[in-house]
Amino acid sequence: MTVSTAPVTHLARPHRPVVVAGTLGELRGPTTGLVELPLRLWWQPQCAFDLSQHTMLLWMYENVLREAIRAEELRAYLNGAVLARVWPELNLPRGVRAAWEARHPRLRKRAG
Repeated sequence: MTVSTAPVTHLARPHRPVVVAGTLGELRGPTTGLVELPLRLWWQPQCAFDLSQHTMLLWMYENVLREAIRAEELRAYLNGAVLARVWPELNLPRGVRAAWEARHPRLRKRAG
């Protein structure tokens, strides 16, 4: 008898699987300026994030990582080099952090 195991699905929140980019290199989002997130990713009146302000950059990354349901959203708003740099500072649900670190061990090494 063989036992088959399904791949582990990490959840950003109940019933919401985490979307993870295939490579950090494909994340070519903006690194400077004002970024406006669509209502689907950020539903507050203030939807522009000034990436020159470190706190706002972290806040935007946290929200995109939690709320994205398509890889295109990740590619549009995140930058792989910036993500690797700020990874240890991000306040993320356990499922989001686990999914990204499982796919990209480089992030886990940065956090440790």
